[in-house]
Amino acid sequence: MNTHSSADRLRRLRWTLTALFTVMNTLGLVLFAWLLISEDGEQAEQRTDAALKEVTSSVSRLVAFDGTVDFGLVNTDVMNDRCPQFAILPGGAPAFQGHLSRAECVPMSAQLLNGLATEAVQSGKLVSGYQKGTDGSVVMVRAEPLRDSDGKPFAAVVAVQPTAAEDDEHTQFTLLVIGGTVLLIAVLGFAGHLLSGRSIRPAAAALQQQEVLLAETAHDLRTPVAALRALAETAMTNPAQSAELLPRTVRLAARMGGIIDDLLVRARLAAGVEQLSIQPIWLDQLVVGVVEDTATDSAEVTVTAAPTKVDADPALLQRAIGNLLDNAVRYGRQPGAKAFVHLTVAGGTVTVADHGPGIDTTMAGDAFDRFASTGGSSGLGLSIVRWVAQSHGGTLAVYNADEGGAIFELRLPVSTS
Repeated sequence: MNTHSSADRLRRLRWTLTALFTVMNTLGLVLFAWLLISEDGEQAEQRTDAALKEVTSSVSRLVAFDGTVDFGLVNTDVMNDRCPQFAILPGGAPAFQGHLSRAECVPMSAQLLNGLATEAVQSGKLVSGYQKGTDGSVVMVRAEPLRDSDGKPFAAVVAVQPTAAEDDEHTQFTLLVIGGTVLLIAVLGFAGHLLSGRSIRPAAAALQQQEVLLAETAHDLRTPVAALRALAETAMTNPAQSAELLPRTVRLAARMGGIIDDLLVRARLAAGVEQLSIQPIWLDQLVVGVVEDTATDSAEVTVTAAPTKVDADPALLQRAIGNLLDNAVRYGRQPGAKAFVHLTVAGGTVTVADHGPGIDTTMAGDAFDRFASTGGSSGLGLSIVRWVAQSHGGTLAVYNADEGGAIFELRLPVSTS
């Protein structure tokens, strides 16, 4: 049996959406970070190789060979005194005294340098790669064969460049990219949580409205249903009282029908499916018509109206004013006394005043919320009035009169047409 509520499932859905959004972004960012780090590593390698190539190419042009090797131009060139360091070695060709540049950027084994030169001379091809200096540091090497006029290798230029500086820069760049990626993942995860919350907000709102509707239906129908059942059982037990009980049963059924209509209107307004049919209407005439069509029992209802035109949905506005009138007639009276209700219409405002006990000032702010009322009602009718006012860009206010009784003020924008 599933004991999880709909709200719990929505919360789990939000976290699921957040996780999916974060995972997708994480995969993309990790891939992008890997590409950036790889590209930076390749560029660092290319920069080091370019520096070595500049040395071997330049030195190759400076070495003179006419049966003997002449290092005169090499000795006077600036490259002889700066990094990358280089060596010109016979590499197994006719022996001559090798040349080492004066700059020693990293200590290197003479055997290793001779081995690289020998490989380049014997193969007649460029030799490059990574080796280690005698101090254990990693270096990049490049051995380029030197050729005589017949194209035969007679020596090799071996250039060496430490990679420590480039490695440090690459490490810093890698840490920066990783840190930025982690931070961006966290930011996107938080943003994803906000977006997932916004995406399920309509569903959460609809679920909340559904729960409110069910709660209000149960709350508002419980009393009249119980009363209707009691009347029916009494009529069955005492058939002689049927004539007396039947009118009360009809009125109670009508009241239940009104409650159900109000619940449906409230639900449609909350769900946004109630389409307003806005048109210019004479508010004073509409109010007079509502008063004439409303059964007020023994209540005394008076109207003072001045011509005023508003842009509104006539059907919804009739229901809102009817609810205000019904609330005043039903609860705006002193115990055992007749209800006196006065409606005033002027300047786009409908004021409904009664002579009842008034409204508790400590609960005035909640008077239009569900289950809040001014004398025992469910407050649903007043909630409908507030929804109608807000949907028309108006307001609904309530306060107590100095001489006693509650005053409800429905204010609507005056029509400009």
